[in-house]
Amino acid sequence: MKTKRHNAIIDFIKTREIATQEELLDLLKKSGFDVTQATISRDIRELNLTKVNVGNRQKYAVIQNDEGVSEKYVRVLRDGFVSMLSSGNLVVLRTVVGMAMAVATAIDALEINEIVGCIAGDDTIFIAVSESSTTTDVINELKKLTKED
Repeated sequence: MKTKRHNAIIDFIKTREIATQEELLDLLKKSGFDVTQATISRDIRELNLTKVNVGNRQKYAVIQNDEGVSEKYVRVLRDGFVSMLSSGNLVVLRTVVGMAMAVATAIDALEINEIVGCIAGDDTIFIAVSESSTTTDVINELKKLTKED
């Protein structure tokens, strides 16, 4: 639910001029999210939102790195990553014990086009690669994100 709410917040911020937490709260409630002002405040911090000037008014904006990838998810990927190899149309990614679910969630959130989905255990993730791509493409993309060469 948190990921869906975060995605909704980002969509609202990108498509509307939202100046206050109350405006964001109203939009989320109208979209079916059961949220409080404290939740909105925490979400704003977690999403690294900031206010920017638009004419004589301020609005929320999403701060992203140059690649447009959330640094939070990349950091989780880097922190949990141990190794990876491929087998057929799967990339098998090994993580620090207990980190597979968090790393799989981060990979899903990064929305890498070649990845169909992930299944996580305790320290292993199976990453399904789309038929139109190769496991080498996915491994190279993940290596860029983890800065592994």
